[in-house]
Amino acid sequence: MNMNNNDILIRLRYALDIKNTEMVEIFKLGGIEVPKEEVLKLLVKSKDTYDKEDGSDDDIEICSNFMLESFLNGLIIFKRGKQDPKPGQLERPAMSIKDNGSVNNVLLKKLKIALALKSEDMLDILEEAGVMITKGELSALLRKEGHKNYVECGDRYARNFLKGLAIRYRD
Repeated sequence: MNMNNNDILIRLRYALDIKNTEMVEIFKLGGIEVPKEEVLKLLVKSKDTYDKEDGSDDDIEICSNFMLESFLNGLIIFKRGKQDPKPGQLERPAMSIKDNGSVNNVLLKKLKIALALKSEDMLDILEEAGVMITKGELSALLRKEGHKNYVECGDRYARNFLKGLAIRYRD
């Protein structure tokens, strides 16, 4: 089963035990206004299209790549505090999610920053979820898209990383 951005938000909220009011605040820190009612619609587990009897999707808000990345940027500020832009730096970071293929890579990178994790911490978190990867493999996932050693992060790593976070932060 493929993870979508809504799944990522739901799993992240659970793993880090983020309250709904904090979700609204984190989106705001990331530069977008998402009222609580909309946040709740983002957190509705989407059913497969086959499951819908009446075809209504009114309770679900689709989380776009822009929304997810704004949330992750806001999470960094929420966890680490606002940093003043360095001279010549843009006020708002450029969006790094280019397409659906890079979502998981950006997710890992931004969580590493937000939670002040070292590579060893990330390997431990993956290991807690039952996934063993080398430091080199992790470093390839954290590279900038376009770098010769960049590797697209599959759902398996992203899902297990979020699972490992839940184990680490909730137990």
